[in-house]
Amino acid sequence: MSFSRQSARKYEDINPEDIFLDSTNLPGFEEHRLEGRIEKPMGKETFLFIKIVLAIIVLLLVSKLWVLEVKEGAVYRQISENNRLEQTLIFANRGIILDRNMFELATNAIKEGESDFASRLYAPVKGSAHVVGYLKYPLADSKGVYYEEDYLGRDGVERFHDDILKGTNGLKLRETNVYGKVTSESVVEEPKDGNPVVLSIDAHLSEVLYKTIESLAKDRGFVGGAAVLMDINTGEILAMTSYPEYDQNVITTGADKKSINSLFNSSSKPFLNRAIGGLYTPGSILKPIIALGALNEGIISPSKEILSTGSISVPNPYDESKPSIFKDWKAHGWTDMREAIAVSSDTYFYSIGGGFGDQKGLGISILDKYFQLFGLIEKTGVDLFGEVGGVIPTPEWKKEKFEDGLWRLGDTYITSIGQYGTQITPLNAARFVSAIANKGKILKPSLLLGGYYQPIERTVEFSDEDWKVIQEGMREGVSYGTSVGLNVPYVQVAAKTGTAEVGSAKRYVHSWSVGFFPYEHPRYAWAVVMEKGPSANTLGATSVVRQLFDWMATNAPEYFENEQ
Repeated sequence: MSFSRQSARKYEDINPEDIFLDSTNLPGFEEHRLEGRIEKPMGKETFLFIKIVLAIIVLLLVSKLWVLEVKEGAVYRQISENNRLEQTLIFANRGIILDRNMFELATNAIKEGESDFASRLYAPVKGSAHVVGYLKYPLADSKGVYYEEDYLGRDGVERFHDDILKGTNGLKLRETNVYGKVTSESVVEEPKDGNPVVLSIDAHLSEVLYKTIESLAKDRGFVGGAAVLMDINTGEILAMTSYPEYDQNVITTGADKKSINSLFNSSSKPFLNRAIGGLYTPGSILKPIIALGALNEGIISPSKEILSTGSISVPNPYDESKPSIFKDWKAHGWTDMREAIAVSSDTYFYSIGGGFGDQKGLGISILDKYFQLFGLIEKTGVDLFGEVGGVIPTPEWKKEKFEDGLWRLGDTYITSIGQYGTQITPLNAARFVSAIANKGKILKPSLLLGGYYQPIERTVEFSDEDWKVIQEGMREGVSYGTSVGLNVPYVQVAAKTGTAEVGSAKRYVHSWSVGFFPYEHPRYAWAVVMEKGPSANTLGATSVVRQLFDWMATNAPEYFENEQ
């Protein structure tokens, strides 16, 4: 009885809510943590499955080890060896660039320190930067791996003849131990250095021209200038310079960021090679071509004289009180063709170009024909990038450029003295003067010594008498005409000047000098332009040529010798 009473008292302490659960008294078990669940032991089937899976994994690992160690052990052993072999480029030296006298214009420095390749060095002479050019070095990432493995020519001959100058890099294998120390090196492939390029230019002539142009530009307010000296038989270029230019060593090294930014931002365009990429109104230097055209078309004889009173007046069909006046730069009186070339009579060329009074003119179509015969609008094909073609104004050109596209007689007059929309490069000027000197051979200019095997692109046919008239007119220009500043005792030359007005206000001019020498047996032709100087200047391109000749007479008289 006592046991029963005791048991009864114990059960009386049990709350029915601890036995009967429903939604109102359900505790907040976190079942995902197995709270409120009855734990059961793992079944035999599950335990067997796990053992089988583990056994398979062990077998796979053992078989993989067997493959790595036994079956393919030799392969992976070789890969491990290769991991200790580093491939290294052996940079080939770039070919050097020399002038016609074997003066080194671009060469390679001796490798120093940890540098993998040789630095490029350019001769400290002025006037050849645009011809020789500059380059860009091979580039590596932060780990020293080269993603650009070659020198890259960026301008001038460095760029155009890159295939000659560039070499072929070699390959070297370097073995290191586990500590990274080099244990052995072996050359797998020897580098092949680039080939040299020998230019036709005389660097000293280019430097004299450059310094003279630079001095005149700074003294007289010209924006820039360019010059070309060319062999009239081979097309070889003996001098080509453009002012201003850039410092090749500064650009190639790339270290002086301030100077480089100054060059790129300069309004004077130092990276423009004005000799081949600058277009300039030629002015009166085209008059010899127009005279040849007039003789060949039979509209005038060389002895016929035309009166220059200082201007011509053309009646205005709409208002007789307002005639069109076309001025000459001075009154020349009666002039025949030779004298008209010598003194550069605008009236004479207005008359044979567009017609005036009883004198028949060529007209714009025939003017265009002869300008194109001498290649004024075409690229010469010189071995440099950046050359541009010229412009000849025609009725079609005017329709494209102007809202009022009607071609007038006055347009022909102005074109007849090399103005209006006419534009050519200095190189093209030197080429057409070469054709006048060699009697009709249109050449392909070259910067390589020896030039091209066939430098003559085509021949312009005129009679010997016609050629003689033009050459004599240019010679008289030196004897007493506009080029009298070149009348020197040590060489006879033939020349033609040009003064082309620039801008609507005519406050600026381009000053030209073109010609050839020696006169009796021509060998070389030149073209010099001084860009956009004040119209009041009394000194221009002729003074540049005179200073060049004076220097040559003392330092390079061989250029004045006749070769028959």
